[in-house]
Amino acid sequence: MSETSPAPSASPTLFQLFIAFTIIALSGFGGVLYWSRRMMVDERKWMTAEEFNEAYALCNFLPGPNIVNFAVVFGRQIGGIIGAFLALLGLRGPPFAIVTVFGVLYAHYGSIDALQRMFVGVAAAAAGLTISTAMKMMQPLLRERLGGPHLVAIAALAGVGVLRWPIYWVLGVLIPVSIGLAWWVRR
Repeated sequence: MSETSPAPSASPTLFQLFIAFTIIALSGFGGVLYWSRRMMVDERKWMTAEEFNEAYALCNFLPGPNIVNFAVVFGRQIGGIIGAFLALLGLRGPPFAIVTVFGVLYAHYGSIDALQRMFVGVAAAAAGLTISTAMKMMQPLLRERLGGPHLVAIAALAGVGVLRWPIYWVLGVLIPVSIGLAWWVRR
């Protein structure tokens, strides 16, 4: 039996939901998975680590950007259609305004060498945050005894990362396999 995270705290209000996703949007440049997990699980404790991983796994399966799907799924769970809209507005509104302003500025000043070097540093920071979040998301899996989920994760890493097979082929095989394993274990 695996060790579980503490139970989540009380559900947020609609205003808290909007503010949380606004903070997530303003905190993440180049990806907000790290910030969304940190906000939902570590800081606000609105979800357990397992709940976050399950919700994020669902959002990976749905079409569209994962974090947008997550905002809609979590927002709807908290406040219905209005909650989904407010979470989405908080997540997408501020970046839209910022990118619009930066786009105008970049059109005028984009050729400056110092600016080009700054973008390289930001990309490295985003890569580090992605790796850090992946390690945190693996923790619930590492607490379990070696089994099917571990083999699926290793097969995905080997197929895409080592053998460089197309991700769609790997997922086309591993998704039905993982669903079958989950069904078999839970029956």
